[in-house]
Amino acid sequence: MRAGKLFLVGVVALGVFRGAWAQRFVPNYDESKVPPYTLPDPLRFADGTPVRSAQQWWDRRRGEILELFRTHVYGRSPEPVPIRFQVLEQSPQALGGTAVRKQVRVFFTKRSQPAMDLLIYAPQGKSPWPAFLALNFRGNHAICSDPAILLPRSWMRSGPGVKDHRVTPAGRGSASSRWPVRLILSRGYALVTIYYGDIDPDYDDGFRNGVHGAFDPPGKRPGDAWGAIAAWAWGLSRALDYLEQEPLVDARRVAVLGHSRLGKTALWAAAQDQRFAMAISNNSGCGGAALSRRRFGETLWRINTSFPHWFCENFKRFNNREDQLPVDQHMLLALIAPRPCYVASAQEDLWADPRGEFLAVKHAAPVYSLLLGRRVFAVEKQPPVNQPVMDVLGYHIRTGKHDLTLYDWQQYLRFADRYLKPKSTPAAQDR
Repeated sequence: MRAGKLFLVGVVALGVFRGAWAQRFVPNYDESKVPPYTLPDPLRFADGTPVRSAQQWWDRRRGEILELFRTHVYGRSPEPVPIRFQVLEQSPQALGGTAVRKQVRVFFTKRSQPAMDLLIYAPQGKSPWPAFLALNFRGNHAICSDPAILLPRSWMRSGPGVKDHRVTPAGRGSASSRWPVRLILSRGYALVTIYYGDIDPDYDDGFRNGVHGAFDPPGKRPGDAWGAIAAWAWGLSRALDYLEQEPLVDARRVAVLGHSRLGKTALWAAAQDQRFAMAISNNSGCGGAALSRRRFGETLWRINTSFPHWFCENFKRFNNREDQLPVDQHMLLALIAPRPCYVASAQEDLWADPRGEFLAVKHAAPVYSLLLGRRVFAVEKQPPVNQPVMDVLGYHIRTGKHDLTLYDWQQYLRFADRYLKPKSTPAAQDR
């Protein structure tokens, strides 16, 4: 016990040191100071020849780009593994008799740990339902005040209802403002959520715990070994493995969604795993939807200094050398093509570079156009605040700060109605 406490004290002290170090960084929030840059072309092969057909994209170019991201940004994840699962609890009369609730533990190995708990809410009535799959920051119990939600057992960052990095019942519903569960259900969608720390803890522990501890081979980690974002994305794919056998959810109509670092995770999960029907990035910023070469707000040096465990070690080679990176984030969005993808920004969230997020969508559009045989996202300028653009690529910038809000969810539900329920009647008005 004493050794464990000393380790956590060391982790906290190291985080404080890194935080003080990173405070010397002064972000650029001035568009006139964005340096000139040239983006790599997703429709040009590594040898410089152009991609002229959808077949060439699928046969060669997509694989080239995917390999570049694995090598230089997120790292190389292990192959899928057979999962085991255990239904922990279920009720056909949840939320005052308006919903179905199910809680399932998914095991990655023959051992009891690591494992992740899925919380599923589904509408009552005929299933399976299209669904939103999303990792959460504060534990499944934090998304809703429902007292039947099981408390997570994993390490937890400090926050409401957390004592000594373990949750207490006081945290129930503490993040409910980000999760309009009843609205989602009323619109005919299931919600599946997982505490991201069940998959891998969000601190620099030398990759000894979570799925890293279970699946990393012995010896020194190579430069392209997977970081935490890749681990969380890998966990999302294992959740989809489970959902393929879950009667409440139509696994062919699952939108993977994430906010902030979990928005980065959702994009990488959808880029790698084409079973996800839709990807939604909320305020994902640097290493997510924002273009790295703009050096606006958070930069590669800043993110790799503050969060050295998120990306692969090779990514650090491009600190303050963004122009040498062989990819940029518009190419990450292009890997999701032709599936629907939505990116959202917030007006006051300059740290995440809203304009850089919009430009990534714009520069991913040519790949969508090639694959779909029509012009996609014909928007030249960033749209005004609170005026969403919804093609198969969607984008909005809303008023407010770095957060996942009711307004965001209202747009995601509208977007999902277009592409996950194409034969349905027009959606009800947002509530």
